[in-house]
Amino acid sequence: MTLAVRYTAARTLDTAPAQTRPPGPGEVELAPAYVGICGTDLHIFHGDMDARVATPAVLGHEMSGRVIRVGPGVEGWSPGDAVTVMPLRWDGTCPACASGHHHICQQLDFIGIDSPGAMQQRWTVPAHTLVRLPAALALDRAALVEPTAVAVHDVGRAHVTEGERVVVVGGGPVGVLIALVARAAGADVRVVEPSPHRRALAQKIGLVAWDPATEDVADLVARWTQGAGADVAFEVSGAAAGVDTAVEALGVRGRLCLVAIHPRPREVNLHRFFWRELTLVGARLYDRADFERAVTLVADGTIPATALISKVVPLTEAPAAFEALEAGGDVMKILVDCADGQQGAVA
Repeated sequence: MTLAVRYTAARTLDTAPAQTRPPGPGEVELAPAYVGICGTDLHIFHGDMDARVATPAVLGHEMSGRVIRVGPGVEGWSPGDAVTVMPLRWDGTCPACASGHHHICQQLDFIGIDSPGAMQQRWTVPAHTLVRLPAALALDRAALVEPTAVAVHDVGRAHVTEGERVVVVGGGPVGVLIALVARAAGADVRVVEPSPHRRALAQKIGLVAWDPATEDVADLVARWTQGAGADVAFEVSGAAAGVDTAVEALGVRGRLCLVAIHPRPREVNLHRFFWRELTLVGARLYDRADFERAVTLVADGTIPATALISKVVPLTEAPAAFEALEAGGDVMKILVDCADGQQGAVA
């Protein structure tokens, strides 16, 4: 018998025994090592996704771990292989899939939301979801590959190129990762974030961060760009004020990339879109190329994973970790150590 963290009702998680399901044809059994808690997990915890999530639900999709067993017909994987998982299962027949956009399949099973996730000691997944990790990459750092893949996809959707000026509105984990990926692409980047802790962390890893509560962001952008405006803005805050800030930051023919999930319609300054010929693009999830690029960026240190990991807790303390993230404060990314019952440390 193994343990799993389960969502059972709004603001209710438990750690309970879970049956281990042996891998069937085309499947692989994993031993998750570390699982990150993300914003979507918090939305589930709050009860915001009860119409979609069947309880009890095992959460978690930002993970690293090792192969334990392979099912019939699986080739190329062996016990002990270090892996992460691209947690998408598509139907292959819908219009999105037919157009080659499997990652936004109209019947998408997002593993960890629509089906059991990684926050357990044993996890059986389709072999096609595995992404190989370098042997030298520490598994705690590797748990940041999935959110980095989100950032890689976002930067790609916005077509960020060398020398462009980029504003990232929202300095949480995904916002900081977008800033780092955009910087790696050669962009000049500014992060807008009201949290002193998150601004300090962004500055610690070499990013320029502005405080929208005490600084006039529009004026800062005008001085930074000599009145031209930014080439690209990413809206990662999920707040109405963040949308306004991102739109106002853009120069002529600027691109706004919408990353955050806005649960309700927002007012948008469409006159600004008309007047400056702006472009709005959505960015959701990732594809395999994004994941493979993310592995490289984490492994080569472009993503300073250690600096972004605030805390590592054992599986049995995961419910308390959700509450800590909900409270905000001095936390960025919390990892759940699924390997044993001991509190981990970033090595």
